[in-house]
Amino acid sequence: MITLKAIIVDDEEFARSSLFFLLQQNCPQVEITGIAKSVNEAKEILAHHPINLIFLDIAMPGSNGFELIPDAQKHQAAVIFTTAYDQYALKAIKANALDYLLKPIDIDELKTAVDKVSEHLKRYQYQNESDERIVNLASSLNTKSEIRKLTLPYGQGFKMIDVDDIIYIEADSNYSVVHFADQDKITVSKVLREFEELLPSDQFVRVHKSSIINLNHLKEYNSKNGLQVFLKNGESINISRRRASDFFEKIKLFIKAGSDH
Repeated sequence: MITLKAIIVDDEEFARSSLFFLLQQNCPQVEITGIAKSVNEAKEILAHHPINLIFLDIAMPGSNGFELIPDAQKHQAAVIFTTAYDQYALKAIKANALDYLLKPIDIDELKTAVDKVSEHLKRYQYQNESDERIVNLASSLNTKSEIRKLTLPYGQGFKMIDVDDIIYIEADSNYSVVHFADQDKITVSKVLREFEELLPSDQFVRVHKSSIINLNHLKEYNSKNGLQVFLKNGESINISRRRASDFFEKIKLFIKAGSDH
């Protein structure tokens, strides 16, 4: 078993002590090397100890968890973000495929997150989150704007995409196949419901239990052979009866938004 030398970074005393207790009781592979209540304290610990895992609170008074990222990358330490419930923050974290734990921390989710880091270290040296993923997340949280970029797990790494480049997404059991405007496509381990939650709802609509389309790539729709949409890449997709009214409502709003600009 690989030993994970970890630090906990959180400004709240209860959050620090409860996570420390949970790790001691449930994650024997984790050795807590230090506990910090600020980014500066965490930097001091990193400077003097070999650390390969950081449990990092995002929002802390006087400092931001992201300020620690350059030090984490320098020391090749994995980062698991910890955050109180904030719908937008969770959406931004998921969109960038970053590991997180929602406060109050669930024991099973904690074990899963730690096992994931352990497995990664076993297979190959940990490659820290790329700068772009962190920059995307920080930018999203600062502006609270809609998600415009996604980071999708792909092969042994990640593929960063602009949501405008997606034509449609189709379900494939517990996976999804994402089709792009350049005719490329990738299979990712996310179900359609996850994409529904992440993608801008005024631009993407689920037209079938197995399909989500990007209205920017819609060419036409008709009911000649059952209700169908035709996309700009030449493909056609069926619209299910139960989703037809939602589709037409989205079309109305999409057209109206376009005429307002």
